[in-house]
Amino acid sequence: MFESLNERLESALKTIKGEARLTELNIAESIKEIRRALVEADVNYRIAKDFTDKIKDQALGTKNVLNSIKPGELMVKIVMDELVELMGGQAAGLNLNGNPAVVLIAGLQGSGKTTFSGKLALFLKSKKNKKILLTACDVYRPAAIDQLTVLAEQVGVEIYKDLEQKDPVQIAKNAIEFARNQKIDIVIVDTAGRTSVDEEMMDEIERIKHSIQPSETLFVVDSMTGQDAVNTALAFHNRIQYDGVVLTKLDGDTRGGAALSIKYTIGKPIKFVSMGEKMETLDVFYPERMAQRILGMGDIVSLVEKAQEQFDETEAKKIEKKIKQNKFDFNDFVIQLQQIKKMGDLKSLLGMIPGAGKMLKDVNIDDKAFSKVEAIIQSMTPQERANPELLNMSRKNRIASGSGKTIHEVNAFIKQFEEMRKMMFMFSKGQGMGNMMNQMRNMRR
Repeated sequence: MFESLNERLESALKTIKGEARLTELNIAESIKEIRRALVEADVNYRIAKDFTDKIKDQALGTKNVLNSIKPGELMVKIVMDELVELMGGQAAGLNLNGNPAVVLIAGLQGSGKTTFSGKLALFLKSKKNKKILLTACDVYRPAAIDQLTVLAEQVGVEIYKDLEQKDPVQIAKNAIEFARNQKIDIVIVDTAGRTSVDEEMMDEIERIKHSIQPSETLFVVDSMTGQDAVNTALAFHNRIQYDGVVLTKLDGDTRGGAALSIKYTIGKPIKFVSMGEKMETLDVFYPERMAQRILGMGDIVSLVEKAQEQFDETEAKKIEKKIKQNKFDFNDFVIQLQQIKKMGDLKSLLGMIPGAGKMLKDVNIDDKAFSKVEAIIQSMTPQERANPELLNMSRKNRIASGSGKTIHEVNAFIKQFEEMRKMMFMFSKGQGMGNMMNQMRNMRR
C-alpha cells in the first residue's frame, strides 16, 4: 500500500536526516521534494502546495527550538502530524440511529459497492452485534442481485430482493418496512453503479435518498483512480450530500492521491478502507495509522487488533501446553495457519510491520503462499499429523506423491517445522536468545 509514495517521501526526508540542525535552506529543499512526491502520487497541486506550506511554517517555527531532537526526527514528526490532519485527524464513526438504521451505498460502476455492502454487513454483524438486512436495488444488472445474494449467504445475513419490481425506490422502501416488521437493526441498500454525467441515474439516486432518508450515506470509490476519484466524489456529493467515503482496492497499485485529497476537497471523512475480495478485509479508516503506513512506520496497532479478533483463548492455552511439552504437531500448525488466513491479505498484514513494506516491494505474496504447506499436511495420515517423528523416508515419499510436491519440498518443510518447534519449545522454557541462536546455527550444519 502506497509503496511508491513511501519511497518518494523517504527520499525527500533523507537529506535532512543527515543535517546537524534545521535551516531555511535544507527545509526548503525537503519541502520541494515532498511537494513533488505528492504531485507524482496524483495529489492535486493546490492541495500539495497548501500541505507543504504548512509543513514549512511548522519547521521554520521549530528550527531553533527542541535542539535535543534530531532534525530528521523532527521533520518526520511534522510531516506525520500534517498528514494526519490532511486525512481528517481522527476516525469517523457511522450514524446508526433509526428503527431500523439505514445505510445507503452509492458509487461508480465497478467501484466495488456490492462487495463493500457484503463486507459492511459482516463488520456490523460481527463487531457491533447487529441484525443486518442487505437490500438489492440494482435493477439494471441481474448479476449484481446474484452477487449480493451470494455475499449475504456467505456472511450469514438476510437479503431483500424483488425480481418483479423495477423501481429501486419502491424496493428500498419495502425493504425498510420488512426490516421494521422483522425487528432487523440495520438495512444496507446496495444501489446501481452510475456516472456523475448520467442525469437520469443521478436523479434516481437522489430520489432513493430523499425517499428513504438514510441514517448514513456512503460513497464508494476505487482508490486506484487517484485524482479522478476525488473529482467524481465531489460531483456525487454535490448531488446527494453523502456522509462519508469508502476507499476500495487499496491493495492495488494505489498512488495515494484519493486518500490524501478527499477530506481536503470535499470536507467529508473517509470512514472505511477495503483491500482484497475477502469479506474480512474491511477496516475503519484511522488517519494516524494510515499516515504511519505512508511514512513506512507500519501499523502495529491494526495488526494486533486483527490478531486479537482471531484469538481463541481456549485453543491458545491447549497449544501453549503442547509447546511446553514439545508436542506441538502438524494439526496445531494448521490451526495457526487458518487463524492467520482469517486475518486478511498476507502481504497487507506483513506490510503493517515497520520496515517490512520495503522488503516486500518486489515479493509476490498472496494466500497461495500457504497452499504448498497445506497440501503436504493434508497428504499425511491423522497419525502422522499428530506424531511428526513417524515421518521416515517411505512415508515422506508417499506424502510427496499425494501432495504433488517433490521429496525435496517435503523434506524442506518438515525440517523447517522441526526447527520452528525446537525454537518454540526453547522460548517456552525461558532460554535466552543466545542459546536459541546457537541452536539455530547447529541445526543448519
